Amino acid sequence: MDMLIYPVGTTKACQYAVKTLRQSGIRIIDHPAPEVTHLMLDVPSFAGDGSLRGGGDLAPLLRMLPSDITIVGGNLQNPQLAPYRTLDLLADPLYLAKNAAITAECTLRIAGSELETTFQDTPVLIIGWGRIGKALARLLRSVGAEVTVAARKEADRAMLAALGYSQVSMEDIPPLLPEIRLLVNTAPAIVLTRSQLSVCPDCVKIDLASQPGLEGTDVIAARGLPGLYAPESSGKRIAETILRLTKEVKS
Repeated sequence: MDMLIYPVGTTKACQYAVKTLRQSGIRIIDHPAPEVTHLMLDVPSFAGDGSLRGGGDLAPLLRMLPSDITIVGGNLQNPQLAPYRTLDLLADPLYLAKNAAITAECTLRIAGSELETTFQDTPVLIIGWGRIGKALARLLRSVGAEVTVAARKEADRAMLAALGYSQVSMEDIPPLLPEIRLLVNTAPAIVLTRSQLSVCPDCVKIDLASQPGLEGTDVIAARGLPGLYAPESSGKRIAETILRLTKEVKS
């Protein structure tokens, strides 16, 4: 059976994803119908209270659709979806890696608008060596920034040293702070307190983590950057992933 997608996402990224899917020959419908094969939600799909990210309840929507549909979205651990097949983009390593690269580029946009120095004159500290930390370190180094990365694991610090980055443990961050002009956190837990950060008032502080890692009123909470700063690129990555995953399922 050919795919027929009913998109209910409300973000610009979802709209661009729909446009890309349609250009790829995928059939799109703008209302519930018995022929629908896939329900497409926003990525991520749900707010903290379990409602749809764009507002509203999922249950009435599901009642209007066939019981054998596939739900497409992100973070699809909602109990209401237990009986359904799902394609969770936020469980796909390739999508996450590409999304991290977009996040890194968007972070540079924010940093560039806030800094009063060039990147070449900017000592940078990145906290965390996950997907986003890796993408951000590479990008910042490519524009000439002096990059130090703080990582918990000794193995990560060893790899950082091998790649030519300055690296420190989490415990060794505080003495560095007075010299840092751009601080970017990717760790989803409190790493630095308001008191610790008071020694670098002229530092641009950006927190990318899903849960705050930096305390203070001058911290820029920057979450969901791909959809906010690059919705077209974000939508294209969503569409590409849907096409790839549905092809893998068929095969």
